[in-house]
Amino acid sequence: MHDNETDSNSTKRVEIVCFMVEEQDFCIEISHVLEIRGWTSTTTLPHAPDFILGMMNLRGTVLPVVDLSLRLGFGKTEPGKRHVIIIAQIDEKVVGFLVDAVSDIITVDEAEMQAAPDVSSARTQAFIRGVYSVNDALVRAIDVRAVLPQGARLEA
Repeated sequence: MHDNETDSNSTKRVEIVCFMVEEQDFCIEISHVLEIRGWTSTTTLPHAPDFILGMMNLRGTVLPVVDLSLRLGFGKTEPGKRHVIIIAQIDEKVVGFLVDAVSDIITVDEAEMQAAPDVSSARTQAFIRGVYSVNDALVRAIDVRAVLPQGARLEA
């Protein structure tokens, strides 16, 4: 059990869920993840930001589904049966993130996170907490709070 444990060197270990968006590697801490489920269609939410695909009912809880590709600036996703929704809890909000695929769940040392290079736009940097090097790939850690619009009321 490595979930948020510390070892004898006082290094905080965290589990991350790695996923793909537009053939790019990203992750979020597993502590935010409630479940991972296959794509199901959403109901349109009028006047929602363009990156909100719609809303879905998850066992009595109505939650917004964010097109993570569009939110990160890669373009709109045309969801299909191979796409996945990561259901996450962010503070008191429950939200779904549409991603291409979940690739792994791994444990990393929090201290191994490096700052993202200062070459991307301020908007992109706002969504990325840092970068992990995992099996020769750079995996960007998403700041889940920044992905949601500030002050927006996402509950239906």
